Amino acid sequence: MDLRSIVKKLHPLERSVVPTLGECKTVEEIQEKTNLQEIEVIRALQWLGNKKIVELDSAEDEVIDVDINGKAALKDGLPEKKLLAVLKSSIVLDQAVQKSGLSREEFNIALGVLKRKAALFITKEKDIVLKLMPAGKAMLKQALPEEEFLANLPKKIEDLDKDEKNLLKDLKKRKNLVKTITTKRKTFVLTDLGKELIESDLEVEGIIDSLTSQILKEKSWKNKTFREYDVTINVPKIYGGKRHIVSQAIEYIKKIWIEMGFEEQSGGFVQTSFWDLDALFVPQDHPARAMQDTFYIKDPAMGKLPALAKKVKSSHEGGVAGSTGWGGNWSEEVAKKNLLITHDTYLSAKVLANLKPEDIPKKTFQVMKVFRNEVLDWKHLFEFYQIGGIVVDEDANFRNLLGYLKQFFRKMGYKDVRLRPAHFPYTEPSCEIEVFHPIKKQWVELGGSGIFRPELVKPLLGKDVPVLAWGLGLERILTDYYEINDLREIYANDIKQLKEWKTFMK
Repeated sequence: MDLRSIVKKLHPLERSVVPTLGECKTVEEIQEKTNLQEIEVIRALQWLGNKKIVELDSAEDEVIDVDINGKAALKDGLPEKKLLAVLKSSIVLDQAVQKSGLSREEFNIALGVLKRKAALFITKEKDIVLKLMPAGKAMLKQALPEEEFLANLPKKIEDLDKDEKNLLKDLKKRKNLVKTITTKRKTFVLTDLGKELIESDLEVEGIIDSLTSQILKEKSWKNKTFREYDVTINVPKIYGGKRHIVSQAIEYIKKIWIEMGFEEQSGGFVQTSFWDLDALFVPQDHPARAMQDTFYIKDPAMGKLPALAKKVKSSHEGGVAGSTGWGGNWSEEVAKKNLLITHDTYLSAKVLANLKPEDIPKKTFQVMKVFRNEVLDWKHLFEFYQIGGIVVDEDANFRNLLGYLKQFFRKMGYKDVRLRPAHFPYTEPSCEIEVFHPIKKQWVELGGSGIFRPELVKPLLGKDVPVLAWGLGLERILTDYYEINDLREIYANDIKQLKEWKTFMK
């Protein structure tokens, strides 16, 4: 690489740091030589690293420093020094506690330290008496090793000698005298290119970094060198604003169904049990209706039923399309209960109820947020999006349903899926759509599909017409494209992850 070209691109901070690289080994040494701030030196070294002039690394140091009680000891003396000061020759234990001004905990620590150092002797006569020994008198006249150690902190653990390490071991047993801090430091090594640069006689001064009115006025720019922009340097990646991946996926999914001739439907989050469950021929004693699976709305507690409720009642109790229904008595009170929608299919029921003979054939879809009282785990959410739709056509059949689903999943990036026979209260035949999860080593259900039963269609539409239907989990479909192993990651609101996620299907 041409050294002259490198010099022309050096930032002022880099030009200040380069002359010191041959003699300085640390950021602190460069700071002292250049009078730059630490952040300025580090930034310059990072830029020089990008230019392959230095190689950067980082290291961690364990440093011992004075803690809160250690600072108090440096100011007022260690507890053992305070105790020695009140001993004189001898003193009763209780008096020593009172005169020393130490807490009982501090007093006991000081007493233990002085006993180990043979600085005092304890006699048990009428009272417990503390007697000052010659070693204690000597300690009063000089600084204690512990005091000197504290006064000379902070220090790296690796720089401590044998005696200091023993002192540290003892001081750590005492409350808040010393503390260990882990510090990070930047290190650098000159590369061959860097050595060549500092050994060269190329001038790094006299380069104009920016053009000012003063320079133009005085024409001092003549015969000067302007700093060149370095267009090859690594710069932080800039992430432009974008929509959340779920929002991106919803727009993409809508285009798929619209391109296949479907009309979009929309509706609210709160519905009566009638539209969410009864109109779809879900029995009133079905486990999904329980509080464990459904979020019921306390206020308002009851909704209104449409006129066709009587037909739905007949379907449930038997007598529609030659079916015996679910048996028992169908309850209007149960059907009137309000809830957070458990699936998007209620919109399909409403579409059927509003269709006129001349509207058939009809194809509709919806992408809606739904709510289930689920236990949160890697493959279950209690609030998620469903993709649903219906095809109402006299000539529709199960093969048509498979064709629509295959086309949709192909455009969503799934080439191979499996359809497994299943049971749903409102479709017959029914099947589940599954894909194999490569990490969890399990087949994961992406949704259900089938043909609406006559007990559902006839009360709403007035006659029995084949109605293809499906309900798919949007978040589960996204996992393969984004290599997500846990559905909870999608809504974790990790800013770094949101920035780095690729645009959906682009």
